[in-house]
Amino acid sequence: MQRVLIILGILTATLSGCTTKQPELGAEALRQQVIATEQAFAATMADRNLAGFISFLSEETVFFSGPKPLRGAKAVAEWWQKYYQGASAPFSWAPEQVEVLDSGSLALSSGPVYDREGKLTGTFTSIWRLESPGKWRIIFDKGCPVCD
Repeated sequence: MQRVLIILGILTATLSGCTTKQPELGAEALRQQVIATEQAFAATMADRNLAGFISFLSEETVFFSGPKPLRGAKAVAEWWQKYYQGASAPFSWAPEQVEVLDSGSLALSSGPVYDREGKLTGTFTSIWRLESPGKWRIIFDKGCPVCD
């Protein structure tokens, strides 16, 4: 019996080391991560980098880009590839408002969309999910035209 207790003690000590959590980031640090992620996502358009754009998409992403919602990274990439053709970007965007849930698992980013001449043409709203430490991926995206 004593041998069993010793083995259980060793296993408990060993396994408890495997389950230690990484230190959690504070709300502002997570918010800054999402801002940086959104800025890097937007930079893919300016850099004409479709592969970079795709790397920010969750596999189950939903974009409201066409006549019906685009479901999944593949469908979004196929639709958006037309925006990555040509030497200059047809539009740009930047985060203006970013909020992260207290749990740190989801975030919302929103901001202006400009045409290639810099004229405000709309706004975007995106929902980001923390899929692994420091790796935010977009799960929902919807743009709206500016009301005149």
